[in-house]
Amino acid sequence: MAEETNDYLAPHFVQRSNWLRAAVLGANDGILSTASLAIGVAAASSTRDPIVLATVAGLVAGALSMAAGEYVSVSSQEDVEKADIAREKQELADMPELELQRLAEIYEKRGLKKETALTVARELTQHDALGSHMRDELGMNEITQANPIQAALASGASFTVGSLLPLLVTLFLPVANMEYALYFFAIVFLAALGALAAKTGSSSILKAVLRITFWGTAAMGLTALVGYLFGVNVG
Repeated sequence: MAEETNDYLAPHFVQRSNWLRAAVLGANDGILSTASLAIGVAAASSTRDPIVLATVAGLVAGALSMAAGEYVSVSSQEDVEKADIAREKQELADMPELELQRLAEIYEKRGLKKETALTVARELTQHDALGSHMRDELGMNEITQANPIQAALASGASFTVGSLLPLLVTLFLPVANMEYALYFFAIVFLAALGALAAKTGSSSILKAVLRITFWGTAAMGLTALVGYLFGVNVG
């Protein structure tokens, strides 16, 4: 009984969607972009220093870029949400009866009888008019509302963690054929990340792993090709 109660009270997976999306995107980009950069340099270099330097630069620049980009993007979403909420407040103040009818129509379209829909709309309006319209007319709630700071921190931190993995490879593995070692370990890291993200979100692990490794292979392969074709020996 206690286990059933805990399952019932546990948060749904969609409640993790905001931070999970930012964290997975950041870690995936950290592994992939940093490893790709290191592979490109390793393909044109015979010494360790240029590879490590490029990897560290990619880590720092990428983490800051991810955090700033995510903050700006989610802040724009938040601005739109705030504008919609302000307009909804004004409409509730100016034409409450029309807004009540709109709410009733929404419930009617979802399958309630006309009279029941109007009764539900009235009761919810009396309880929390703005909250009801935010949820049912605008599709907004506590789970889906934008949080720029949370998204920026999740993206920047996860990018850094992801980038540290290929950096360790460049620091400790032999320079000879390092591009192959980077590719191998990056694929392992990406597969582990895909599996972890799928398990956290309760989705298909195999599908997530195949998707992330396929696109990772394509990105790193193209970067290595650029290194071979256009890179001069830098060490």
